[in-house]
Amino acid sequence: MKIKYVSFLVLFLTLSSCYNVQKPNKPDNLISEDAMVNVLVDMAIMSSAKGVNKSKIEDSGIVPDEYIYKKNNIDSLSFSESNAYYAYDIKKYDAIYQRVKDSLVVVRDKYKAIDVKEKKEKEVKDSIKRAKVNIEKRKNNEKTTLVTPVKK
Repeated sequence: MKIKYVSFLVLFLTLSSCYNVQKPNKPDNLISEDAMVNVLVDMAIMSSAKGVNKSKIEDSGIVPDEYIYKKNNIDSLSFSESNAYYAYDIKKYDAIYQRVKDSLVVVRDKYKAIDVKEKKEKEVKDSIKRAKVNIEKRKNNEKTTLVTPVKK
């Protein structure tokens, strides 16, 4: 009995996995590859931002997907259709995602450089502040040593 069910299941899975996938038609409002890269970069950045501080995004009233679509002058339907069209050709889609990855690396490196620069500036400001505090302490110490009366 079990063999009959297992045989039927294997046959069903084999037949259902052998269906013919047709290439989607080219959408009328196809997003260019460059624009698609920009949209996917924005989505990756927004996804990371949501992961880091979702409450700030929600408090500011930003709806991530709507923001990205508005920023790139597209709608969700054109994105969905374009994404399906590009995803059919895995080599083209892989090339698009490689460009997305490269763009994200450039953005990351840019912000890391800014962070390093800000840390150096903060160190300089902190050292200047410490130097001023030390000068004030020395002045206070000199005043107290000069003012102390001599005992007879």
